[in-house]
Amino acid sequence: MKKTKYILLIAIFIISFLASAILSFIPAEKACGGTQTTCYVVQTSEYEKTLGVNNSYLGLIAFPILLILTFSHIKKPKTYKKQIIFFGILGGALFAIYFLYLQFFVIKALCRYCMVVDIGALLSLSIISLWKEKKSIQYLN
Repeated sequence: MKKTKYILLIAIFIISFLASAILSFIPAEKACGGTQTTCYVVQTSEYEKTLGVNNSYLGLIAFPILLILTFSHIKKPKTYKKQIIFFGILGGALFAIYFLYLQFFVIKALCRYCMVVDIGALLSLSIISLWKEKKSIQYLN
């Protein structure tokens, strides 16, 4: 198994986790740079929660799970781990598309931290879907 793809995913998950942590633990007016910013508008909109849970809290749960699974898959590759990682990324990418739609077309404001997470989710989906692993050929001497 080539590890580069999974190491890139780990980097994206860490960055996305940090963006989620900023939004979770720092008040929106501080994290966004004031109350007159588009970031603040997004963070205080009616769409800041999904099913009553703050969206950034969902990131605090999802990204560590994906990180642990990915580290585990690097150490001991298993098909089921690869599938769980794929479906976790797919779910995150679907949420990202929805959140990007909301920011661009409904709220008409962008949050830089949300954009980091959303672009990270789409980039992760691209990496996991398009990066083909080469089968190594071993020659016997």
